[in-house]
Amino acid sequence: MVRPANFGFNPETAENNFYQQKDDRDLAEIRTIARREFDGFVSLLQEKGVDVLIIEDTDLPKKTDAVFPNNWFSTHDDGKLVLYPMFSPNRRLERRKDIIEILIQKGFKISEIVDLTFFEQNGQFLEGTGSLILDRINKVAYACRSPRTHNTPLGYFGKLMGFEIVDFDAVQVISGESSQIYHTNVMMHIGTEIAVVCLDSISLASEKLKVQEYLEKTGKKMIPITSKQKFQFAGNMLEIQNKLGTKFTVMSESAFQSLGEVQINTIKRYTEIIVPKIPTIEKIGGGSVRCMMAEIFLPSM
Repeated sequence: MVRPANFGFNPETAENNFYQQKDDRDLAEIRTIARREFDGFVSLLQEKGVDVLIIEDTDLPKKTDAVFPNNWFSTHDDGKLVLYPMFSPNRRLERRKDIIEILIQKGFKISEIVDLTFFEQNGQFLEGTGSLILDRINKVAYACRSPRTHNTPLGYFGKLMGFEIVDFDAVQVISGESSQIYHTNVMMHIGTEIAVVCLDSISLASEKLKVQEYLEKTGKKMIPITSKQKFQFAGNMLEIQNKLGTKFTVMSESAFQSLGEVQINTIKRYTEIIVPKIPTIEKIGGGSVRCMMAEIFLPSM
């Protein structure tokens, strides 16, 4: 997790991230609050025995979205680390070689760096585990096509990493107009045994059926969420585990409060729930808890 130095509203990403909202508060105040929310989130994880590697953001160059590291890299249990092509030029500044070096210093083995950033030259993008919802157990990657998730880099990822791709169109209505959902992790979460998904956002019946069939055949317990719940970041969850192997589903307070009792109890049947409060990060950054955590699956040396 990356502790933000210059968190704020990013006009480049706001072009297709309709979850971002401008805020009239003083910028210094916003940054202080964002760091406070980050620290509170980390404390909740550590209280549950989760091992958190905290990286301090560098002050220069200024990076408003550094708190969302899952978009620029992912790690895998075969030792591969994937670098992704990013839509926003100012977000490409978040890629830091020193973070990769820190992982190695901490005893993690990186056998290969799979660099897909060359797609940026052709205006094609695939924004990490924002674009990709990875069922790592069954080697299936779910992805909704959007200005940040293009078919060619998606196909490259599937071939290079050995994942079957399940792609589809997902839409939402903003101010009466239909538009593509910019990141798959807005409307979908895959855990070890559960799948939280806004099926209503998948416009084609054939693609909706395809997603349902894949979830069923891979043994996932489906927990449908509504479009209204999606707007409260109810799709933006992540399953993690602590040092003892206890599993947790992490979701923000806004996501948790949007869920019904049956939905919450179903999740609790499979995992404990951790609920951090990150309203400022959600409102101004347009991302939630899943975006703030880049999982480490690398083997140890």
